[in-house]
Amino acid sequence: MNDPQLMEDDVEQELWSWGAGTDAQLGTGRLEDNNLPQLVRTPSLSSAPAISFLSCGGAHVIALTAGGGVLTWGRGNSGQLGLGDMISSLHPKPVMRLGSYFITHVSAGWSHSGFVSDEGKLYTCGDGSFGQLGHGDYQLRCFPEEVLFFSDKHVDKIACGMRHSLALVKVYGFGAGKRGQLGISKKIQTVNLPILSSNLEAAEIVGIAAGGDHSAALSAEGHLYTWGRGFKSTSDVYSPQHLPSPSSFSKVALGWNHALVLTDEGELYMLGGKHHGALSDSEMLNSMKSLPGDSREDNFQAVPALSGIKVLDIAAGAEHSVIVTEDGGVKTWGWGEHGQLGLGDTCDHTNPQTVNLNLKLESTAYDVKVYCGSGFTVAVATSNLPN
Repeated sequence: MNDPQLMEDDVEQELWSWGAGTDAQLGTGRLEDNNLPQLVRTPSLSSAPAISFLSCGGAHVIALTAGGGVLTWGRGNSGQLGLGDMISSLHPKPVMRLGSYFITHVSAGWSHSGFVSDEGKLYTCGDGSFGQLGHGDYQLRCFPEEVLFFSDKHVDKIACGMRHSLALVKVYGFGAGKRGQLGISKKIQTVNLPILSSNLEAAEIVGIAAGGDHSAALSAEGHLYTWGRGFKSTSDVYSPQHLPSPSSFSKVALGWNHALVLTDEGELYMLGGKHHGALSDSEMLNSMKSLPGDSREDNFQAVPALSGIKVLDIAAGAEHSVIVTEDGGVKTWGWGEHGQLGLGDTCDHTNPQTVNLNLKLESTAYDVKVYCGSGFTVAVATSNLPN
């Protein structure tokens, strides 16, 4: 074996990162961009339970372990790492303040972070200047602090965007709201306490996502709702709108100008975002397959280069896209200035390109999950070793 990271319960796991790294967000111990995937090798990861979920923000990362623990690294100038200071961390470090809780969900925003415990408690830290921490003020916090508004409710998930947050109870929004991203039916600059989003009362929401200035939710029936800044038009939407589609969606990922949505059958569709090729190049745009049923500008379109390819996982950075295909391959396209596409260059690519992860796992049977920050990408490969 070539020094893979061995986790407990016979799980073998590797974490790879690439792209913007000058704020330590790659976890490699170096303050530099990387154009190719780098294997993250640190004692804190090797000694921790396997990573079960990960979230990337503007320039920091939160890793949730199978044991309910939390590790953070990257930019910490606003206290978003939850480590009690405003210092960036070159390597993953455990968030000791959450050590007595079993954390079940995490989210990294531009400069703030959210953590949900198995008891349904929500904790936030980092930049609060837009009210995005939900504590009723606009203060910065260096340690995760419970959002007392939800003390008598059970929070299931948290989604942190650029300057706003969503909490899944029903769906509550807090933070910046001038583009409609809070979903409260009116234009408002900031909200520092959670407010119930409108138009979702009848839907059983199971997933939420927060991007730059927009938000999304998925229902148990696979319906997609979006609100905030429009993906193609300049119009803002102030309350959640159901986007009609004959397909049932299982996952949504939001960038700054585009969204990826994945169907139950593994088909990938996109909303908006031609900039930097995040959607597709102009020559291919006219030939893109669109889902029927919606005449609005924000309609679903498929990427022709992925026709017939089953997609298992999706992630969206600020202006780049990453997917995992059925054979375990990773493909990227879009903005590439910082090497976030992992292709060995800093060019924009308008068509999906295959990334060579050079995995060192012993097993040939493994799962890959992908995650995007603003200008960087992380992939976690996991396999079950034979007993």
